[in-house]
Amino acid sequence: MMVHHPSVHAAFAQTAARWPDRPLLNVLPTTAEVYGIAAGEITYKDAAQEVEAQAATFTSAGYTAGMRVALLLENRPRFFLIWLALNKLGLSVVPINPDLRAAELAYLIGHSAPALIVATEPRVADLQAAAPIPVSVIADGGDLPPPRAGSVTAEPRTGAAREAAVLYTSGTTGKPKGCVLSNTYFLMAGDWYCGLDGIVSLTEDGERMITPLPVFHMNAMAASFMGMLSVAGCLTVLDRLHPRSWWDDVRAARATCLHYLGVMPSILMKAEATAQDRDHQIRFGFGAGVDPALHAPFEHRFGFPLCEGWAMTETGLATAITNNRRDRLVGQSSLGVPGPDMEMRVVAEDGSDAGPETPGELLVRRAGTNPREGFFSHYYMDPDATAEAWADGWFHTGDIVRLDAEGRVFFVDRKKNVIRRSGENIAAVEVESVLMSHPDIMAAGVAPVPDAIRGDEVFACLTVADPSAETAQAIARWALSQMAYYKVPGHIAFVDALPLTPTQKIQRATLKTLAADLLAQRKAYNLTHLKKRQVT
Repeated sequence: MMVHHPSVHAAFAQTAARWPDRPLLNVLPTTAEVYGIAAGEITYKDAAQEVEAQAATFTSAGYTAGMRVALLLENRPRFFLIWLALNKLGLSVVPINPDLRAAELAYLIGHSAPALIVATEPRVADLQAAAPIPVSVIADGGDLPPPRAGSVTAEPRTGAAREAAVLYTSGTTGKPKGCVLSNTYFLMAGDWYCGLDGIVSLTEDGERMITPLPVFHMNAMAASFMGMLSVAGCLTVLDRLHPRSWWDDVRAARATCLHYLGVMPSILMKAEATAQDRDHQIRFGFGAGVDPALHAPFEHRFGFPLCEGWAMTETGLATAITNNRRDRLVGQSSLGVPGPDMEMRVVAEDGSDAGPETPGELLVRRAGTNPREGFFSHYYMDPDATAEAWADGWFHTGDIVRLDAEGRVFFVDRKKNVIRRSGENIAAVEVESVLMSHPDIMAAGVAPVPDAIRGDEVFACLTVADPSAETAQAIARWALSQMAYYKVPGHIAFVDALPLTPTQKIQRATLKTLAADLLAQRKAYNLTHLKKRQVT
């Protein structure tokens, strides 16, 4: 796969020149009302003019290549326009999850060291208070101050190898890792998507995609946006999933395809069936994690295929796997057959290749002379973690899969100590670290417990002086001010001591079993009703 453009902006500019009157972004009235912005379509021509104007403003204020600008704009379409403007100038963006709170914001800002932070008006004060370095925080549309002194942070590469974004992803070491993503990463993602055939196929006939997924994740930036950009399509981004109005939004957007996460089909299937269930133009849905028991019923009811795929922030779509073939398996957690552009191994714990139907860790790399082409460049300021991930020349995914005799890949489980809740990866150690900063908590251990809707829920075993319902409520409410709502424990149980190894490390398997037992015995406080996205 060849990348023919030096940057994401260059690819956009070429598409805008060829299809100036086509819509690039679409804002539905429901989303416009939530955000207080104008509804309607933004054409490639109008977007190009706005991008040029925004780029000129940044240039006049002194922003230059190698700087980073952090963006907390929720799912507003302005996110993409500002990204394109900064990309034109050789700057990188650091998307901020709006659900992050004080401790998390402080780490992200201090680690990424942006030259500027652009945010929604209600979050400016939060970001200013959290910032551990002297950096300006402005509301989108406000006057641009000069960049932070000494803020050229990104490596001085040129062309497609230049840094385009830094996305923070949860790991197992307690702190999120900053995945440095190049222009090549995004350009190859767009090329990969538009080059697919079979069930998942994009055309240049006026494709229209709808997604409720967050723009600060790889899926929306690399798959949705770059996919549409590659075929001069139109992207409709919702503020979030609204189950009751979802199909009305799909029809209003005139969507031809959609992106989903596993929790979405489960929620939509709970609605009462109606005569309008197939009243739409969707040809396919592309995502991951659909409940195998709901896969076939969903397709039968709504009349289009849900194509499961595999990718990570680190891999982009350079080694993505998808079951887009006509002979795909439905309802079996099948990811399909790897394409010719990637190499893979499934290895047992001893490092040997696992045989057919034997679970093992998935290792991947790009086929050809450059095994890292299209992957993340590195973990920012963490060469040891980068080297560990690429041990022996293979990227170690931490995902457990199995192969059948025909070479099809089936997802089994996650090797890493990550809780997977509603599509969000939550590092147990990160949650424990925040909980341990509470003055009343003497010990904290976090593990996943099954949740019928969300996949996993966060369960915390805590040691405190006053193990009462009031204490559990107070801790949960405090935690909501310190970290994203989805990371906050949905269940809290008080224990005299945590299961520890002789070296005082938490015995993870024992803790997971303990959490399940405490939940089954109703010896935990259920706090899931408190876990709601905070309105800003």
